[in-house]
Amino acid sequence: MLKFFADRGGTFTDIVAITNDRAIIEKLVNHPERFLIVTLPNHEWIIVYKLLSEKPEQYQDAAIQGIRDIIGINSNKPIPTEVIEVMKMGTTVATNALLERKGDRVALFITKGFKDALRIGYQNRPDIFARHIVLPTMLYEQVIEVDERYDAYGQELIPVNIAQVKKDLQAVYNAEIRSCAIVFMHSDRYHYHEQQVEQIAQEIGFTQISVSHKVSPLMKLVSRGDTTVVDAYLTPILRRYVNQVASQLPGIRLMFMKSDGGLVAAEQFQGKDSILSGPAGGIVGAVQTSKRAGFELVITFDMGGTSTDVAHFKGEYERQLESEIAGARMRVPVLAINTIAAGGGSILFFDGSSYRVGPESAGSNPGPACYRRGGPLAVTDANVMLGKIHPQYFPSVFGIDGNLPLDKNIVVQKFTQLAQEIATTTGNTSTPEQVAAGFITIAVENMANAIKKISLQRGYDVSKYVLCCFGGAGGQVACLIANTLGMKTIFLHPYAGVLSAYGMGLADVRAIREKGVEQPLTPALIPQLQQLMENLITQARSELSEYEDSSQQELVQKLNLKYEVTNSTLTVDFASDVKVMQGEFEAEHKSRYGFIQLEKSLIVESVSVEVIQKMDTPEESLISRTRPLDELPKAVEIVRMFAADQWHDTPVYRREDLQPEDSINGPAVIAEKISTIVVEPNWTARLNERNHLILQLKN
Repeated sequence: MLKFFADRGGTFTDIVAITNDRAIIEKLVNHPERFLIVTLPNHEWIIVYKLLSEKPEQYQDAAIQGIRDIIGINSNKPIPTEVIEVMKMGTTVATNALLERKGDRVALFITKGFKDALRIGYQNRPDIFARHIVLPTMLYEQVIEVDERYDAYGQELIPVNIAQVKKDLQAVYNAEIRSCAIVFMHSDRYHYHEQQVEQIAQEIGFTQISVSHKVSPLMKLVSRGDTTVVDAYLTPILRRYVNQVASQLPGIRLMFMKSDGGLVAAEQFQGKDSILSGPAGGIVGAVQTSKRAGFELVITFDMGGTSTDVAHFKGEYERQLESEIAGARMRVPVLAINTIAAGGGSILFFDGSSYRVGPESAGSNPGPACYRRGGPLAVTDANVMLGKIHPQYFPSVFGIDGNLPLDKNIVVQKFTQLAQEIATTTGNTSTPEQVAAGFITIAVENMANAIKKISLQRGYDVSKYVLCCFGGAGGQVACLIANTLGMKTIFLHPYAGVLSAYGMGLADVRAIREKGVEQPLTPALIPQLQQLMENLITQARSELSEYEDSSQQELVQKLNLKYEVTNSTLTVDFASDVKVMQGEFEAEHKSRYGFIQLEKSLIVESVSVEVIQKMDTPEESLISRTRPLDELPKAVEIVRMFAADQWHDTPVYRREDLQPEDSINGPAVIAEKISTIVVEPNWTARLNERNHLILQLKN
């Protein structure tokens, strides 16, 4: 049987498969340049495979093509589904649709008098001195006001005008809009009016009906409305993609990663839960593998081809309730991931006075200049120029036919031209390698700043953390990032290049339910909170009813607290003792903001419960040493690498040749089949029995 875990990124799609079928392995070992195969206990193997996310001339969907390549069947034959047990995947389909504004047409039905509430928003001013304010484009195409109203206490002030609503919904339907978002005042508590309109929309034939009290059952009309519109905008396109994948895999259990770090059955996957689907898999993979390696304080650093994602872990996954992605505001629990547009494909250019890195990306088509598709200079090209990436250690999957190695000559040519252009413009003479190193310095600074936002700026001392580096490009800059931040330890898992995909296999199924409260935190409120949480737990468990082994379930109960007359909430564990929760809130507030306000009472903004269904996860292989302890690993060759502003004769090692207790002093390059690791000067790399590479800064 086969289990597949896949992550479709902006540049590469990563696939990890687990099988006990020796026949498949015997076929794949004939292509060691394409597939990484690792033997596991219990007569199983892990297969690791990377392919470009977009190659329209060869395949329609990279994840499906990856399955075909591993099983060994061509595109005109059906996939033998009887040999596949499960497919777990993350996807950027919804994210890309949001970024490119290519979701479905949506009509917003909102309480009369609030037609422009979502456009007005909260009047945020990210750039306080900007004289010309550019509002984000609205995702909805039409707004229809519904004459209805409850007051804040549940008193019906105006009943729904059923006849008018039917007429308005029919007009929208006749305009060929099939997706609607229904958002009414106070409907987070009082649902009846929304349910009435939902019923009419179903009778008329709308295929997507997003209702705010189901999508985001929390107070605040604007954020609840925004979340509902996002769901209506993205769920149809997500549903089409899920159906497309499912049609290729009939009868196979198909699961997707949600933005909160939990898996969900394909039929329950919604637009509001999909924005961080891929990056969430990376966080889960980084945290779970770091914990297996004995690290409890972790900064995750995922550098892919298009973007870099960073997150902070201190014992439990950090989530944020409110987020803004691509100009769309949402109020659903998502992993606290800081994403910046800096990856291996980030385009490099000189604007006449300074170097610029990104935010535009070359993607996978055309990709960086070295991909042989006529692309521009990118971060990957800079590392080729510096001798940190060597074509002979990369798979030959480039060019129009996908069978050529990276092109170093075009990189040298373009950087030479750029160095001449800079010298002509500024009068400053720099060598091509110095220009490339300058761009890398800027990219590293951008990525280090992203880590500072989720660590140093929140009161955490990163020097006590391990930097868990992954993604196809993460190992190339790991030491430089750590140097910039003052970090002393780097952890690189053997599947670091595909850790987002591997994380799909390490994830559990999670069901989260929330409810607004907005009452002072007092001992008298505790029984009411306990009853509310029991109801939410029952709802969450109903989502997990297909899993028979409830003994494998864990339960997490949280409160979102804030000081009265403030808006900033902090999350604490629920306890029956008010003083315990108050103490936890004050400790976190002091760490985050540097002060506490004893004179103010605490308000329970909302509660949340999380039911976690534990899943079987892949075991990790152990490796043993066969060489004598005093026998050093052998380099496969010596290359030239530019580091610390000078060229070094640098040994290249293959990771599969390393054994436990091997220690490598930088500068060095460790070549893997799925990524490249650069050990900078003043760093040492050591391999352990779990095949983990631990990099330490020399004192």
